[in-house]
Amino acid sequence: MTEHAVIVAMDFSSKEEVYSFLGKLGSERPYLKIGMELFYKEGPDMVRKLKAEGYKIFLDLKLHDIPNTVYKAMKNLAALGVDITNVHAAGGIKMMEWARKGLNEGGGENTALIAITQLTSTDERMLHEELLIPESLPDTVKKYAANAKAAGLDGVVCSAHEAPIISGLGLISVTPGIRLSGDDVNDQKRVATPALARELGSTHIVVGRSITAAADPLAAYLRTVKEFIGG
Repeated sequence: MTEHAVIVAMDFSSKEEVYSFLGKLGSERPYLKIGMELFYKEGPDMVRKLKAEGYKIFLDLKLHDIPNTVYKAMKNLAALGVDITNVHAAGGIKMMEWARKGLNEGGGENTALIAITQLTSTDERMLHEELLIPESLPDTVKKYAANAKAAGLDGVVCSAHEAPIISGLGLISVTPGIRLSGDDVNDQKRVATPALARELGSTHIVVGRSITAAADPLAAYLRTVKEFIGG
């Protein structure tokens, strides 16, 4: 899990849209993120099919519930054999421990489990005024990441701007909010380019609209890989 990777967000509503997009990438088999929108429409069969076709999968369902519920859910999700899945660190250390336990007992020992520290749509105002968290955003991310490490998780989701904090903890850092230079940031607050994310220490980046909505998705994907990984 220490290698760098570009993960393409499959933020589509149906399998037809997914395969229409993937057909534009030729022989490339990028790492794919499947989130709530697609999973709730197509279910686990979509995951199984893509895995069988040779794609690595980050199943981004952001579990956050009482420990026993998360444990049972992860035990079921383990059978899908995804490469990465996640929970919210805000659920606490016990919940994260039980998530790992569920994955392991379900046969998902090789699935990396990561925790969301703060969403990239969160800023300092929201943190303090809406969530009533008095600490700074970097300090909150650092504490949540430390909790994830204490719970035995493999890494966290954070913005590229918090990646330097994570690198010192020996965790992988999966970074959304990535935009190619010149692209619209949309609803993201803490964004970065692939090159900046690599410079700041992100190990994995998640890229959506900069690739999926590009006029030439293949060129955008290859550009992202070159900027983040090189070659």
